[in-house]
Amino acid sequence: MALRMGALYDALRTGQGISEEDAKRAAEEVASYDNRMAALDSRTAVLTWMVGTNVAISLAIFWRVFS
Repeated sequence: MALRMGALYDALRTGQGISEEDAKRAAEEVASYDNRMAALDSRTAVLTWMVGTNVAISLAIFWRVFS
């Protein structure tokens, strides 16, 4: 069973004409989307550090060669 967002599930269940199965699927889909966004944020942080390190090393080499 996939992770569900309880508040979303409850909100969908209180709506008229929405079956329990549809509410479960919608809550699970939103939860998986949230997990994917968190993974993307962590990858972006790693790439930011990599680019920053590369720029710092490149500037140090540039300084050393041309000074």
